[in-house]
Amino acid sequence: MLELIQDYWLYFLVGQYPNGPLGGLSLTILLSAAALVLAMPLGLLLGVARVSPYRALRWPAAALVQVVRAVPLLLVVFWAYFFLPAVTGVKTGQATTMLMTLVLFDAVYLAEIVAAGIRSLPKGQLESARSLGLNHVQALRLVVLPQALRHVLPSLVSQLVATIKATSLGYIIGLSEVSFIATQINTLVFTRAVEVYVILALTYFVLCFGLSRLAFLLERRLGRGSAPRSAPSL
Repeated sequence: MLELIQDYWLYFLVGQYPNGPLGGLSLTILLSAAALVLAMPLGLLLGVARVSPYRALRWPAAALVQVVRAVPLLLVVFWAYFFLPAVTGVKTGQATTMLMTLVLFDAVYLAEIVAAGIRSLPKGQLESARSLGLNHVQALRLVVLPQALRHVLPSLVSQLVATIKATSLGYIIGLSEVSFIATQINTLVFTRAVEVYVILALTYFVLCFGLSRLAFLLERRLGRGSAPRSAPSL
C-alpha cells in the first residue's frame, strides 16, 4: 500500500493538474467548500422565508425545500447534466454541473438548518427588536440571524461533511473527483483494487471524521457558552 501511495499520491491529490484540469482530493474539497459558500445566501433567504409570517413567502419556500429533499441527488445530477442542456441548448461542464447541483442541494438543507435556528431562539426576540425601532429586515439581520447562525454552526460543519460525500456522485458524469481518480488508478494497477479502495475509504474517513469532531467540539463549546452561569457565592 505504501508503494501505491508513493507512486500515485500526486495524481490522487490533484488529478492531471497542471497538465490538465484539477481533480482528485483537491477538487473534492474545493467543490464542497464552494458549494456551501455559494449556497449560504440562498439558504438564508429560504430559511427566513420558511419561518415568515407571510404565506406568500412561507409556502413557496416550503414547497421548494420539500420537493428538492424528496428527489434523490443522483437524479438531480442527471437532470442538470442531460436534461437541462437538451431544453436550454446550453451545455455545462462536469464541474459546473456538479457545483450547481450541490448549491441547490445545500441551499435547501441550509434553509432547514437556519429555520430551526430561528425557531430555537426565545420567543419575543423579533418583537423586542421591533419595539426598539428596527424594521423587520433590520431586526432579522442585526438581532435574530446572528444568534440563530451561532446556534447552528455545528450543523453547518455537518452539512459540509454531507457535501463532501455527495461529490462522489460526480463519478457518474465523469467528474474527476477523488473517487473517480481512485477508479482510474485501479485501472492502471488492476490487481490491487483492495488497496486502492482502502486508501479511498481512509481518505473519506479521515476528512469526514475530522470535520465531525470539529462539529462536536463546536457544539460543546457553544453549549458551555450559552449555559447560564451560577450566581456567585456570598
